[in-house]
Amino acid sequence: MPKGSSEPRDEIHAPLAHGAIVLPLVTIDDYNNELRDKNGFVGDNANKKTFQQKLDDWRKRIRKFGEDPIGKTATTKLSKKKIEALLTGDDMEAAALVMGAVEDFAQDFAEVIGKFLKDQRWSKTERIVVGGGFRRSRFGELAIARTMVLLKAAGLNIEVVPIVHHPDEAGLIGSVHLMPGWMFKGYEAILAVDIGGTNVRAGVVEFGKEKTPHFADASVWESAIWRHADDEPSRSGTVERLAAMLQDLIDKAEKANLKLAPIIGIACPGIIKADGSIERGGQNLPGGDWESDSFNLPAALIKAIPEIGDHSTFVMMHNDAVVQGLSQIPFMNDVSRWAVLTIGTGLGNAHFTNREGTKAR
Repeated sequence: MPKGSSEPRDEIHAPLAHGAIVLPLVTIDDYNNELRDKNGFVGDNANKKTFQQKLDDWRKRIRKFGEDPIGKTATTKLSKKKIEALLTGDDMEAAALVMGAVEDFAQDFAEVIGKFLKDQRWSKTERIVVGGGFRRSRFGELAIARTMVLLKAAGLNIEVVPIVHHPDEAGLIGSVHLMPGWMFKGYEAILAVDIGGTNVRAGVVEFGKEKTPHFADASVWESAIWRHADDEPSRSGTVERLAAMLQDLIDKAEKANLKLAPIIGIACPGIIKADGSIERGGQNLPGGDWESDSFNLPAALIKAIPEIGDHSTFVMMHNDAVVQGLSQIPFMNDVSRWAVLTIGTGLGNAHFTNREGTKAR
């Protein structure tokens, strides 16, 4: 963290607005960057589908000269668990196929990162953390490490490391950094939501020990997941289901005597406007039309859950890659400028600068 004023954190004001650029501990330099080159969106060269294509290409080459050691299962049907088993199993040819895909993916990922780093908003980046579902695998971690090696070999002195928390939990834990710490005083946890194109996850995030800087030991106390892609719900049906999930978590926290703040943090794809509406980027959300002028998710949740405990509900929403990146704040006090890339169905992105004059809560 850059050294500067010793002004207490609670006196360093950041506006309480959805999608805020200035947060208590960081300034968001960039997020949801739709960087393009002559072939389209740069991020399309580094996502889950890209890796599958790399592996499928290797399998096709092998089939020209003999049997595919992976068998007849379509590449798109191979689970992360199955690919992991191939990588660590006794069949060296199958493991080599996976390694070939890892190498090809890393080459493309390094190129993608290089293009982001040329953007002025990403200048002087010292570290990039990688989250998303791809990070949650051994082959994903190998690809991340190989990408850093390639960048360094190309003369770019930058760290590329897996996000510390489990990606599913990082998307919830990051919500504690959307608001100043004084809002949590007297409480032990908040509700958090992570909405994606396939799943909706809701959880209770405990703040951890009071003396721990920047919520370094914040953790998910309880969570629930709904794979909405299997149900194809309407937008209103999605809100109803999410509200029910949150109410169930509220009831569990009350039974456990966990002091729950009347706050809900939401991570959601897209550009988030100050009023909580989505400007663009919500096209894959369940039911469609989340960018409508007549729809506002924070307002809909407040209507569904007007009170938590004895107080009115307060909701804060931001981009999902931003929130996942915010979970990394406690581990970024040795750098000033850093970024997050989330590899999943797409490539989420955000860039941060640590704020001067901040200190532990």
